[in-house]
Amino acid sequence: MVGQHDAREGEREQERLWRPDWPCSLGQVLHLHRHGRGDPTFHVDEGGSYWRGLRTPEGLVTLRLEPRPKAGSAGEVRARAWGPGATWALDAVPAMLGAEDDWSDFEPRHPVLAEARRRFPHARLGRSGLVMEALVPAIIEQKVTGQEAFAGFRRLVQRFGEPAPGPGAAIGLRVQPDAAALRRVPSWEWLAMHVDHARSRAIVTVARVADALERTATLPPQEADRRLRTLPGIGVWTSAEVRQRAHGDPDAVSFGDYHVAKDVGWALTGTPFDDAEMESFLEPWRPHRGRVPALIALAGLHRPRRGARMAPRTHLPVRRGL
Repeated sequence: MVGQHDAREGEREQERLWRPDWPCSLGQVLHLHRHGRGDPTFHVDEGGSYWRGLRTPEGLVTLRLEPRPKAGSAGEVRARAWGPGATWALDAVPAMLGAEDDWSDFEPRHPVLAEARRRFPHARLGRSGLVMEALVPAIIEQKVTGQEAFAGFRRLVQRFGEPAPGPGAAIGLRVQPDAAALRRVPSWEWLAMHVDHARSRAIVTVARVADALERTATLPPQEADRRLRTLPGIGVWTSAEVRQRAHGDPDAVSFGDYHVAKDVGWALTGTPFDDAEMESFLEPWRPHRGRVPALIALAGLHRPRRGARMAPRTHLPVRRGL
């Protein structure tokens, strides 16, 4: 079912109703794409609709996803979009919400995971198909506190991004800057956003090959991983963060994360892991290793946080890619 309504040129509303064959939780799938509560590209309204400001291969789009429960069925998702990328975004909605994800070969193998799967039988991994959208914030989030990373991303989008089309602009929704804009950001502006030279250089580097990177969205995740990690400043952690979002890769694990290995070890053995221990422990789940930390996070199983949080940095050291 598709409808169009009159609006300003280039911002006509398009609408579709999508009927998933499982109870689809929008928040559960989309939360990975939100970079802090102040993320200008992401908004949840009082009615429970999710708004995204996206840069698609066909142009900018404001996408609004509204859950519509229906008695006796899995319900519907009402998708509305404005802007040149509207058709592309509407076509991408099912994959974005997990329609292409398949858990049938996943074996919990552990009572904690079996219980988490029982509690969340309809969990899905979405696939946005937008590589740069996931890659830029992932680079900004390399080895800094969440507070610092989210603030830097927010400033980047507010300063150098664009208003989302149609009604998105009225609610303050914005779209990440395009590759050309990223290449033009002066070095002092990056520093003002608390993005050090190593991370800003990595962002400018990927912006130079943005079109080629976007094409990796159609490649098998292993090949996408290989190509991503040929770029300076892009390592195992960053690649995994991108593949989780852009590719819906069930085997992507964020090795190098401050919390993930510790939480996986604590949840499954009672003792926090380091990365090497987690890698060895997760091997039996290949090619579904990423589902293990995803289930643990979904079930809220993280080790008790003790002591003061990591403080934001007061200097900007030179750093290697992650």
